[in-house]
Amino acid sequence: MSLGEIYRLSRAVRFSVNPFMEKTSEGYNTYTSRPCGEGLSIFLVLWTEVTGPLNPDTGFVINVMEIDQAVRKTAVPLFTERIRSRFAYSQPIDLAELTQLLHQARVCLEICLHQLQISSLSLQLNPFRALQIIPEDSSVMLFSEKFEFAATHKLWNDKYSQEKNVEFFGKCANPAGHGHNYILEVKVRCPVQERDWSIASFQRVVDKEFMSMVDHKNLNVDLAEFREKIPSVENLSAFAWDCLAGKFSDAELEEITIWETDKTFCTYRK
Repeated sequence: MSLGEIYRLSRAVRFSVNPFMEKTSEGYNTYTSRPCGEGLSIFLVLWTEVTGPLNPDTGFVINVMEIDQAVRKTAVPLFTERIRSRFAYSQPIDLAELTQLLHQARVCLEICLHQLQISSLSLQLNPFRALQIIPEDSSVMLFSEKFEFAATHKLWNDKYSQEKNVEFFGKCANPAGHGHNYILEVKVRCPVQERDWSIASFQRVVDKEFMSMVDHKNLNVDLAEFREKIPSVENLSAFAWDCLAGKFSDAELEEITIWETDKTFCTYRK
């Protein structure tokens, strides 16, 4: 390890909140969630990323058990108490309020973790949607959501011989093409506003400007962009960026990620 080398370590803590019960059991299975929740509960995941040098004696930036303990001692109670108090008065919790809670949680965690820098804190609201804060700027939040689309594409270069196509594209070198169930993740940077930021409006833009163009389409045939260009996951990610950049009236596109399979994805940003 060279002097000054910095590592980023991430840890997820899963927890469940029953908004109508004052107290529920911690449970014994951190893989599902702890507290475990009772009956129909709200399931959340808090991702904590810490930044720091490596301890050469342990090979750790920090023992992840310490992160778990700090999150369960400070952050989980913050979210649990706010959720229960809002539900008690039939009040919603908007993204701006969740962003504020994330910043409060970050301060508490850095104290608990002896001032180790929290470089990112992200609340996974469901398996396909997340809210992330930028520690140095409390006026901004990062919102991301995943979308699914099915499409076919052909990985084939007409300038190459069949042998060279097979060499470069392997079993994907089928002149007839093949299909994928793609996953698109769109991350945007939004100002934290008093009124709630509209998830539905965000979804409408993604659906209109990109999803409607690619879903259940032959990318090589149906999209002019790919009649000459190979629709690799790299090129498709850049194309999605071009389709969506500047289209959100109250947010700025941060990055695009497209999964071609659960083993292959590409992230693109400018």
